[in-house]
Amino acid sequence: MDEASLSGKTVAELKAMLSEKGLAVSGRKADLVARLLESKPSIWDDVEAPSETVTLAVEEDVEKEEPVTFKSRMQRQVYGPINMGAAIAIGLAVLMISAVLVVQPAWLGFEEDYEYKLIEFDQNQALTYAENLVELGHPDWEGRMSGTQEEANAAQYIISEFAAMGMQTQLNTFDVPMHKVNSEPSLRICVQGNIGPFASPCEGPTAFGSEITEFQHRVDYVIQGFSGQSEYSFQQNVALTDLGNGSDDSLWSTASGTIGYLRSGGSKIGNTVMFSKAAENNLAGLIRVNKDYNCGLIEGNDCVPIFKGSAIDDVTAANGGTIPTDLPFIAMSKDAGDILEAAIFNATGTQGVLEMNIDVTNDQTQTIYVPCGIIQGKSTEVVIVGGHHDTVYHGQGAVDDTSGTSSVMEMGRQMSMIVSETGTPERTLQFCTWGGEEEGLYGSRAYVAANQNYLNENLRLYVNLDMNHVDADSSRGDSVSLFTNNKGDYGHMKRITDLYEKANPDMAERYDIRLSLLEGDRGDADGMPYNSDHGPFVYDLGGKNGRAVVCYGSGSWEYHTYLDTMDRFNAESLGISITIYGTYVRMLAYNANA
Repeated sequence: MDEASLSGKTVAELKAMLSEKGLAVSGRKADLVARLLESKPSIWDDVEAPSETVTLAVEEDVEKEEPVTFKSRMQRQVYGPINMGAAIAIGLAVLMISAVLVVQPAWLGFEEDYEYKLIEFDQNQALTYAENLVELGHPDWEGRMSGTQEEANAAQYIISEFAAMGMQTQLNTFDVPMHKVNSEPSLRICVQGNIGPFASPCEGPTAFGSEITEFQHRVDYVIQGFSGQSEYSFQQNVALTDLGNGSDDSLWSTASGTIGYLRSGGSKIGNTVMFSKAAENNLAGLIRVNKDYNCGLIEGNDCVPIFKGSAIDDVTAANGGTIPTDLPFIAMSKDAGDILEAAIFNATGTQGVLEMNIDVTNDQTQTIYVPCGIIQGKSTEVVIVGGHHDTVYHGQGAVDDTSGTSSVMEMGRQMSMIVSETGTPERTLQFCTWGGEEEGLYGSRAYVAANQNYLNENLRLYVNLDMNHVDADSSRGDSVSLFTNNKGDYGHMKRITDLYEKANPDMAERYDIRLSLLEGDRGDADGMPYNSDHGPFVYDLGGKNGRAVVCYGSGSWEYHTYLDTMDRFNAESLGISITIYGTYVRMLAYNANA
């Protein structure tokens, strides 16, 4: 075919052609056309392919991105002498098997031909859920940090919406380790002036000539996970030690009693290691400056400060068994760091002094919430759909993960209407949102631990929606990644995705929907990551790994910053995962054998 003919086809048709050639199917329409034009003609191009309902027997060779097609398997090189008679026999057998695959008789062990019916998606309703959740944020910091009144209010809103959908409701609470930001912090630098032969103080009626720079909380700096508290005044003149990128242990050992200053550019150590080293070496505080992440992408040429958590158990162990309560830990933007460096490390005249007041409690437990809406089925076998309703403390978290929570609610609403029309499902359905995700998956981990026996016996599938969202600016990226750790679930995802793309050609052209299978063990390159609330449902059940399907979107440059706002929200993009995974949930709800 020429370029004009290919361009006239839909994305779904182009992907089918690529799949038949054994080629990658990711990318936008122009990429698919170019890939087909570049591909060499094959003797298989005119051979009819097996039907879409490829069986589990064929799916055994599924790889990360796409299932291995019958044709691509036959194109693999075979080593050894060629027996022409055997080759002819194999060729005839291949044609016979191809015909059998289309028919798929049950006596050969093929799975049944499942019927999928795409669920509906109301973009305006999903947007309304998101807007209402954002309105429940902190009046000053805008976030719904776990353990706060804002998180409690969000949980109550979610549970009330589940009840309005006609679901049974369950509000779970768990007391977990959680730091608490009590009041607005303060970070300032003072460069002292002179009064005759004496240095002027930084504050008071005689502070002539002193220059004070006040950094703006959330914009110039943010508190890090499980930071301790501090009340360091100008008068105390606490020294700072330049730790470079943090990799030189000798610098850490000389920093006792001072505030450590780290440039994150080039550093390969994370917050937990930084915090642990600070505790081990008795530092008075820790400042991490963003020198390299998303620089110049979201706010001028600056590198915006980012919230990151710490594994508090590791930090506690490094501190001799107790949480370091007087060790403040903040992250600064590149621009703010440059100002600090000029005033303190690179001063040509009087060196500046730092004031650092961080009001945080980090050695107590806080109550977090897990609201669930339940549609009781005929059996105790359950499908759970979840996303986390908490955000970082200092931002709306419109993408992370208001997008996922509003998606859980919209999928729950759609399934409630289906059940009211269709009747009681075979399996029980649960729609839950998790608190405590940002600080260490506390909500989902606690829920799995509390329901260990039930989940081991009854969990059919967990669906996780975390930033299942594409940014409003399409130039940032257009991909939506769907992945699972089970071949059978992958097969269903692939067939439903094909159905979705045929029914929604405009969406298929605007968005790059990527599927992958991650069936390795925890920590393996091809294993399911333990980086969101699916982790406990996969790896913490005590027996064999649980089955999960997950969705991540793209374009979240504002991730964990104060700029993750509704200005970036793209409600349309949520329809991809809601429809594909919701359709799978619907099928599982009414097909007990799937």
